[in-house]
Amino acid sequence: MPSTVLQVSERRACRAIGQLRSSSRYVPRPDPFRERVCERILALAKEDGRYGYRTVTDRLRLEGWDVGKDRVYTIWRHEGLQVPTKQPKRARLWRADGSCLRLRPAYRHHVWSYDFVADLFLRRGIPTHIRSDNGPEFIARKLRQWLTARQVAPLYIEPGSPWENGYCESLNGKMRDQLLNGELFYTLKEAQSIIERWRIHYNTVRPHSSLGGQPPAPEAIQLAS
Repeated sequence: MPSTVLQVSERRACRAIGQLRSSSRYVPRPDPFRERVCERILALAKEDGRYGYRTVTDRLRLEGWDVGKDRVYTIWRHEGLQVPTKQPKRARLWRADGSCLRLRPAYRHHVWSYDFVADLFLRRGIPTHIRSDNGPEFIARKLRQWLTARQVAPLYIEPGSPWENGYCESLNGKMRDQLLNGELFYTLKEAQSIIERWRIHYNTVRPHSSLGGQPPAPEAIQLAS
């Protein structure tokens, strides 16, 4: 038995379901601005796999794009991009006698932090204090004698309390997450080149939330100096 096809006019169909006729004829128009923003978001996400949509928003604003984080997030989700997994927050036990709060930097070159670096005082001058953990490389007699000769007072944190050297540990964590976990170094020269490139990007290009989405030392300032 042949099936019967019932044809209904557009006017009657829209009236039956309570829909405006104009909406049934709507054809999406291309948005050139959105397409350009989307292209740039994908490029930034590809440039650094650890960027989230908030950092991408800050990068876009620094480049002069008039966009908000909500619009970037909409495009981010539509394109199937994944926000990097965040570590669960945990409480910090700030000690009264050994934390970053004990001696906050009050002026330029007041307190430095170090973990393991070279060329320590050659470019920036000599600080009043320098904070580190109490590993054997930092409590060695020769190193303490060298610091004393230069009138630098060491600040050793408590064993097993990395949060007491929070500034340095925070940088170490970002460096491992954004660089070291994704790189294999086959030569010392290769490591020096890649790490130096990351350092320049981190200081002159990458937005920092603690600075309101600005890099610490934008490239414009570097060129001016």
